[in-house]
Amino acid sequence: MLPSRHALRGLRSSGASKEPELNTPQISDYALLSDCQGAALVSRGGSIDWWCAPRFDSASSFGRLLDPAAGHWEICPDGPSTVAREYGDDTMALETTFSTADGRVRLVDALALQPGARGHQVGRESPHALLRVVTAIEGEVTMRMEYAPRFEYGLVVPELVTRNGIIATIGGADRLVMQASTAVQIDGDRVVATFRLREGESACFCARHQQGSGVDGEVADAVSALEDTIAAWCSWTDLHPSYVGRWSDLVRRSVLVLQALTYQPSGAIIAAPTTSLPEVVGGTANWDYRFAWLRDASMTLEALRIAACPDEAARNFEWMARAAVAEACSGGVQIVFGVEGERDLTEHELPHLSGYRGSRPVRVGNDAWRQTQLDVFGEVLSSAYLLRDQLDDMEPATIAFLGDLADTAAERWHEPDSGIWEARDGERDYLSSKLMCWVALDRACALAERLGVDATRSRWWEAQRDIIRATILKDGWSDEVGAYTGAFGSDHLDASVLLMSMVGFHDADDERMRATVEVIDRELTHDGLVRRWTGAEDGAFVICSFWLADCLAREGRLERAVEVFEAAIGCANDVGLLSEEIDLGDRRLIGNFPQGLSHVGLILAAASIDAAYEKASRQVQTHEPTTSRSERWDSSNRSAG
Repeated sequence: MLPSRHALRGLRSSGASKEPELNTPQISDYALLSDCQGAALVSRGGSIDWWCAPRFDSASSFGRLLDPAAGHWEICPDGPSTVAREYGDDTMALETTFSTADGRVRLVDALALQPGARGHQVGRESPHALLRVVTAIEGEVTMRMEYAPRFEYGLVVPELVTRNGIIATIGGADRLVMQASTAVQIDGDRVVATFRLREGESACFCARHQQGSGVDGEVADAVSALEDTIAAWCSWTDLHPSYVGRWSDLVRRSVLVLQALTYQPSGAIIAAPTTSLPEVVGGTANWDYRFAWLRDASMTLEALRIAACPDEAARNFEWMARAAVAEACSGGVQIVFGVEGERDLTEHELPHLSGYRGSRPVRVGNDAWRQTQLDVFGEVLSSAYLLRDQLDDMEPATIAFLGDLADTAAERWHEPDSGIWEARDGERDYLSSKLMCWVALDRACALAERLGVDATRSRWWEAQRDIIRATILKDGWSDEVGAYTGAFGSDHLDASVLLMSMVGFHDADDERMRATVEVIDRELTHDGLVRRWTGAEDGAFVICSFWLADCLAREGRLERAVEVFEAAIGCANDVGLLSEEIDLGDRRLIGNFPQGLSHVGLILAAASIDAAYEKASRQVQTHEPTTSRSERWDSSNRSAG
């Protein structure tokens, strides 16, 4: 029976929610689904509480993550159960096993990939369909399903109608069509079902996202689409040799996360698939991370080279160059872009959403696109250096762009900026920004011949590089603190100065570098988890713990490096995912999730520790003298000067 027609709801006030308040899951209770274009989050309880399609930055169709009334799709036992979850080997298909007093069922969830897509073609043309197959594996279990789409971050509550066995939505620019193998019924503004599965029986569901006002499209057969999607993920991982090391499983999962966060039509890698998951629960530092930052480029490319293959790194660099190439001649480069290279990411608030656990405002867009961050020059040129053997195949415009970037770094390095942490309280002379300008010129000098620059221009780069170095050594060091500090003239520590040894500015055995690492370990670290800066009121920043572990490993303090590394990975959730930050009170994940840069840091730190152990073992066996330990970051990336 069709529901009576009703007008679509417009803007809701924060107090107008018509659904009961929920006991919102912890961020760590979620797992990621991806079709390499959009993403969904599914809770331990079997509820998809976040889905943005067709792009990562599209408005949500399910948004209960940010408001109880913003939509969800739940499949779970109709009664108490215990839960165990895991991803299928080398895939992004999630398997959730519910155990009840009457039996066990397994729910497999995935975002469909294009039928027949394999290897590096995975994700190029995804159908934007959620697949859900639940199977009884023991006994007999009663299940329930509730499907409540809410478009435009919950602003649109569509009407639901049945057409030829398909449930379709009416209302708004987005549309969903859903089909189930079991009987379902429309109950007002949602679809519900209760069904019983005996051992060996399955129920299958598929919901496909569409845009526009055309006719309802096909809904895939969930079982065959799921099998093909699993095969597609496996074909991608089969192309990449398995990382061999102490934490190979976590490294493998991390590189799959990076692939899942890659918008495959362009090659852009987003920071995270969520917006406004708070840095402090209940606070206002809630940002949209569904965009691609150039700031993260060189570390991300190196992680891909370690744990994937050069193809992914090269595609990401090509996207980066396309997005930014038009700006270098204007005296700067935007730091963050949309997944297709969009520049205008103007930020605005969604006042109708209550936010994750009351963390308001909820924001979409990110005004960091307007900021000046000088570190971006070093990130791009360092990425080019990592891919230097492929420069001959790049477009002349890209080569010219790299030279223009070096010129801009040489001209502007002395200016204040907003810094790596995107401060919104004014610009300063951040050490990490000067450092990355040094990196820009250091790598540009090494690439000068490949970039086709003349000797005069190259010597200018060298001279400016050396001036930056001398300035950092003079103004970046604090005798009072006994360490490098976050900004010139400041007595505040900042974990970003750990990059000094990672990028080859300082040898890991340098007296000042060792002292800085020791002070940061003592003053910013709590049980192995590292805050970003002195007096930080948010949680520990995951990437900072991995930076510290990395520096400790190259310094030769392997036992401490492992302690710090394992403190960070010990906060990953049950399926190996990390957010941006960790609450130091209860060690729970906070911030946008999963965070690509956290997984990049995991890969790099694991590789650094493994390399340090291998080197130490080799020295013991051959009685080699101990030499400089700052040989990673790619040893070939050491200072050209």
